[in-house]
Amino acid sequence: MDRKTVAITMGDPCGIGPEICLKAVRDKRVLRACIPVIFGDAAVLSQISTKLHIPFPANVVIATDLATCPALERCTIVDCSPTYGHLSLKAHKSTSAGGTASFCYIKAALNAVQTGKACAIVTAPISKESLSLAGIAYPGHTEMLTALTKSRSSCMMMASDRINVSLVTTHTSYMRAGREISADKISRVIDLTEQVMRKRLGRKPRLTVCALNPHAGENGLFGDEEHRIIRPAIRTAIKKGINIIGPLPADTAFISKTRESTDAYIAMYHDQGLIPFKMLSFDDGVNVTLGLPIVRTSVDHGTAFDIAHKGKASCESLVQAIILALRLS
Repeated sequence: MDRKTVAITMGDPCGIGPEICLKAVRDKRVLRACIPVIFGDAAVLSQISTKLHIPFPANVVIATDLATCPALERCTIVDCSPTYGHLSLKAHKSTSAGGTASFCYIKAALNAVQTGKACAIVTAPISKESLSLAGIAYPGHTEMLTALTKSRSSCMMMASDRINVSLVTTHTSYMRAGREISADKISRVIDLTEQVMRKRLGRKPRLTVCALNPHAGENGLFGDEEHRIIRPAIRTAIKKGINIIGPLPADTAFISKTRESTDAYIAMYHDQGLIPFKMLSFDDGVNVTLGLPIVRTSVDHGTAFDIAHKGKASCESLVQAIILALRLS
């Protein structure tokens, strides 16, 4: 069977992205399943390869030459460095140079998918602070790719074999999260989650919606968002034939009994969904962006500047992200 090509972005060069990319493209599960192509900085990857004694892919292509080169048939590095110049790896922290470079990798990988050079994007972690220092006005991959692909809307799903969680709001403050939820937005997240879970499972998924307020609002005593916003969205989903329950209080929604009867959760804000997810699936969880015209998955962790370039980082989440991207594509 012909193997598909997957575009893997290196993430922030000052973080663990270069290390986990080099490790992941050597993983037998990845090599059996696809042709992995790293979009990043060849010089940085070479330095990390030498320092950590990880083999360096032999095939290197300059990003600007990718459009005219033949189909990629082996593990390759697409070197984006000519577009931004030399990078220093001395600082294991957020930098404007790291933000600029990260953004270049993403744009180059997206172009490869949109022009048929690759079937999906899999992203290593970026620093939101680095993006901000570089003047790039996106709080994360999800919002960036939504804008770059001109998508109507999107949402973040955290996926694993143990638990799946989609988020109605993502990188925003708690104060703003309550103001940003709406029945239409919740309905959109429910629809996107139902579609991708049906594709993954091959059957009608069972969805559970979390409440926003403690005790699901306690009949309006602790807030009325459940009555005004969340329940109308659930009723709309039921009319569409979606198998869904809620809103359940978040402090009991993730107990084992409920998880056994739930294929995916709809959480109202970032930590409501990501705390239980990372408690259960931190090492092998995958971040999926739903609603894009392309397949995009990612690791479920950050740049880990504190252990960058020390040989301590696990590539398991990146490997799982590659495997899931192939399934979805």
